[in-house]
Amino acid sequence: MTDFLQELADIATAVDPLIAELLPTGNGPERRLFEAMHYAALSPGKRLRPYLVVSSARLFGVPDRQSLRVAAAVELVHSYSLIHDDLPAMDDDDLRRGRPTVHKAFDEATAILAGDALLPLAFEILSDPETHPNPSVRCGLIAGLAKAIGAAGMVGGQMLDLHPPSPCAYGDVVRMERLKTGALFAYACEAGAILGEADAAALAALYAFAMDMGLAFQIVDDLLDHDGDEATLGKRVGKDSDAGKATAITTLGPDAARAQAHLLTEQALAHIGGFDSCAKPLRDAAVFVIERRV
Repeated sequence: MTDFLQELADIATAVDPLIAELLPTGNGPERRLFEAMHYAALSPGKRLRPYLVVSSARLFGVPDRQSLRVAAAVELVHSYSLIHDDLPAMDDDDLRRGRPTVHKAFDEATAILAGDALLPLAFEILSDPETHPNPSVRCGLIAGLAKAIGAAGMVGGQMLDLHPPSPCAYGDVVRMERLKTGALFAYACEAGAILGEADAAALAALYAFAMDMGLAFQIVDDLLDHDGDEATLGKRVGKDSDAGKATAITTLGPDAARAQAHLLTEQALAHIGGFDSCAKPLRDAAVFVIERRV
């Protein structure tokens, strides 16, 4: 696990300066917007999604200079989603990654605009020939991200999170989490295969791996919200139960939810069993997800 944490840190160290370079700067009337974008996109974080992009791309010999650009785009989308998720109209959170959320550090209108600006910037990065010289590959990256985060993906999952069916069974929670969390994880791994112009079988294996890992990640997140420490996590805990949200915890109970996370991790690892030792970074990521405490 020490090797994994070092590689995770190395990829974060590589992607953060690139994100800073790609973000807009200036002293004009938009300066407050630019500052909010930097505040959100460069806030402390594990950068797990960029790690998945770079690690999956390496399976197919893709240069890091290309995969890091896609990794940056994915992190910008993730940052946009967190900004909007924290808004009073959504989860109404005041703390994220140990710092005030964007709408608290700035204001609600600026937070909304910062999220709105980060999202198209991600697509701008993917459309640039520097990301990949083949326009078909760039179109594949763009189409994949649009599907992963739209009404049939992350945004649809957020809607289900706000308005779940009643009564809500675990199957309903799984559907919500596959859309809200799993879809972007899956895209992160798919993007590496798209960059590498991999075959359909490799693409499907990575998609299935990341989707199961993403579901396990969300269950662990639910467990940490249930019994974690706010100072350690850097965000408010117990918010899901306070809001009466349906989660793996409320529908299965903590012990069964933990067992389900382990089962999903085993399934995730089985999906990439056909890859050789080059897939060790992805296997290490799956183990990290199930063992993490922050």
